[in-house]
Amino acid sequence: MHLNPERIPVIVGVGQVNDRPDQPGDGLDPVGLMAEALRRAERDGAAGLLSDCDSLAVVTQIGWPQLNPVEDALCAALAIAPAHRDHTPGPNGDGPIKLLHDAANRIGAGEAAICAVVGGEALRTAGQLAALKPRTDGAKPNALRDAPHRKKAGYAQNYGLTLPVDVYPLYENAARSSWGQSLAEGQAESGALWVGMSRVASTNAHAWLNEERAAEEVVTPSERNRPIAFPYTKFQVANSSVNQGAGFIVASLAEARRRGIAEERLIHIGHGAAAHEDADFLKRDTYAASPGMAVSIERTLELNDVTAADLDHVELYSCFPCVPKMARRVLDWPADRPITVFGGLTFGGGPIGNYMSHAVASMVERLRENGGKGLLFANGGYATHNHTILLSSQPTGASFPQDYDYQAEADARRGPIPSLDEEYVGPVRIETYTVHYRRDGTVRMGTVVALTPAGERTLAAVPANDRATLDFLSNGRRDPVGSDGLIEAGDGDLRHFRAG
Repeated sequence: MHLNPERIPVIVGVGQVNDRPDQPGDGLDPVGLMAEALRRAERDGAAGLLSDCDSLAVVTQIGWPQLNPVEDALCAALAIAPAHRDHTPGPNGDGPIKLLHDAANRIGAGEAAICAVVGGEALRTAGQLAALKPRTDGAKPNALRDAPHRKKAGYAQNYGLTLPVDVYPLYENAARSSWGQSLAEGQAESGALWVGMSRVASTNAHAWLNEERAAEEVVTPSERNRPIAFPYTKFQVANSSVNQGAGFIVASLAEARRRGIAEERLIHIGHGAAAHEDADFLKRDTYAASPGMAVSIERTLELNDVTAADLDHVELYSCFPCVPKMARRVLDWPADRPITVFGGLTFGGGPIGNYMSHAVASMVERLRENGGKGLLFANGGYATHNHTILLSSQPTGASFPQDYDYQAEADARRGPIPSLDEEYVGPVRIETYTVHYRRDGTVRMGTVVALTPAGERTLAAVPANDRATLDFLSNGRRDPVGSDGLIEAGDGDLRHFRAG
């Protein structure tokens, strides 16, 4: 089939920026980071790409909420006037890949010849500036926890499940149990994957941290590596205290040729697929796998007629270890092969929803250098959103626009979802669990997700003074998942779980 070059999307320019001001007041805000990233992308591609772009799409940022939406300010900073302007509905990690896919579709539909995609977060500077302001409540500012979309109360939040870092350990512990791993074996796999990411970051000038780490250093709590939520330590979770921007420019093949961009610098876009879980993380059929993730990755492989053996590089989203661990099993990606081209969200940097823009840019650079094919898998929310796409140094034969929505297939794969009983007391079986820690490393509380004898799902807290139950959950001598316990009435509205 002959494809019209006017309708073939290719990535023509990429740009990344790290901002490390000596004084917080000298730092770039998110608009400044985005503008600089796109200027670098234009220099990487060809002059005039930005002034002539038809579409600007932005990954929503949270560090400076007063600036949202940023499209108009960004256009003013760049002196551009694209007819189409858009932003992601939230700061979810799949955003950059969705916007890449949307840009390819706009070009394939003849609605645009040049599209710019960008994002940026200045959470490090935002936190430093906030720390300089007096607070009447004495609390330390936390841009993640203080973000408007996080400020809600409810059943899950009462039991300690507020941020992604509170929820992803539920997947870690349930998945490890389903794979038949001991705690030591699960942590060893996490450590090995994170060492590999630190190794990639150590050689990537765009990464935020360039020091290679040892596995023991990653998984063992210490003064520098405090426990966050069991079994995760600081070095196992996304590093959001960064000032980073990244963007890329997608153009039609015909437009790239008209502007004289060398063919060997053009990166072609293949097929992709998206599928998601319910936005309510208590409405999941299991915490040991994700049908949306499986469909997103498997469909992308099938549509591009490739297997893991055909891929030269991958970026498996790495906000927390459970995500790339689940993804590599779907993909059948060997544990000893790198799972990132950028460095991962711990070492490369975790600029909230925009991490995958850095991954796109790094993948483009890697494919230009060595050729081949690269798979980009993005995850967002609370293990909620999944979007995968293929990039290649050679034409893929994929036609655009393409429908990347495979939600119906994911829904058909999903098992029964337990109903929720918020008032239950009595005997239960542990479905999954975690333990939350304060900044000083002491236990704040434990959270147990349990199934009642009727098969309904319920939550329970483990008080910090119940040392026996907390030890049972975290000592690694026995797998708590599937074991029996008792939920009793506790203080206030909370119910407490007791092991045994």
